[in-house]
Amino acid sequence: MKQTVSEIPDFKKTIPIDQVGVEERVAKFNTRSIKKDSKLFALKLSLSMVDLTTLEGADSLGKVRQLCYKAMHPHDKLEDIPKVAAVCVYPSFVKLAKQTLEGSGVNVASVATAFPSGWAPLKAKLDEVRYCVEEGADEIDMVISRGEFLRGNYSYIFDEVAAVKEACGDAHLKVILETGELQTLDNVRKASDIAMYAGADFIKTSTGKISPAATQPVTLVMLEAIRDYYYKTGVKIGMKPAGGIRDSKLALRYLVMLRETLGNDWMNPDMFRFGASSLANDLLMQITKQQTGIYQSLDYFSKD
Repeated sequence: MKQTVSEIPDFKKTIPIDQVGVEERVAKFNTRSIKKDSKLFALKLSLSMVDLTTLEGADSLGKVRQLCYKAMHPHDKLEDIPKVAAVCVYPSFVKLAKQTLEGSGVNVASVATAFPSGWAPLKAKLDEVRYCVEEGADEIDMVISRGEFLRGNYSYIFDEVAAVKEACGDAHLKVILETGELQTLDNVRKASDIAMYAGADFIKTSTGKISPAATQPVTLVMLEAIRDYYYKTGVKIGMKPAGGIRDSKLALRYLVMLRETLGNDWMNPDMFRFGASSLANDLLMQITKQQTGIYQSLDYFSKD
């Protein structure tokens, strides 16, 4: 929800981030142990938070259909397995994904605004967003113009996000900061604040196309920005770490961080997502182990 002018802070003022303190808090989160019953619940919750994604030049109609099927049926041989939260595709595949997922409850997300670089005129970005929404996208994942941000042109980023939010209509907007290019945790905090005050429904770490992508320190800074924004406005913003989260152990560490920073209200797919398709299979392997006592190899799970 875009704020009124009187509610918008001065983004040129830096909110200093104690990097050592952030890293120490992350280290403490990583020492938390999860008991067996809670672990199974957390694994299933993590699976329900996954955005299955295919964003490759070689994407095809068949690959998108298969991904949608997996989103609805992650593993038919296991009982009580949740569907994932969404399938994320390029704009050209939105209509197909929407048709394939009809009635399933799985959302269709699409990247837009000249993903992953963000280098395009604003009009072209807005046209792409409107096209995705017209094709049926429930969620739009936009990228900010990192070059403008690093030049200190914060008003450009604010206006860009606000314009995209308006173009989204009823679709939810996830704003990708591409934190690996923002250089400092101070910048991550500043970009998070700009995105939220401009109208983001979610803030997201990365495109997954550069390294580093999501990291725990970056995610903690973003979660704390969400917390502070909620305290000031009463508005709850979602969070999506994306890229580099490939195994269940790391996913559960993110959930511990989420729970202890934002609380139970964020412990659901409406407020938190993992942008990590490869994570889904590891979660399924761990759920199988918890339910049967036996590990299955990756050969038992589809790659897409």
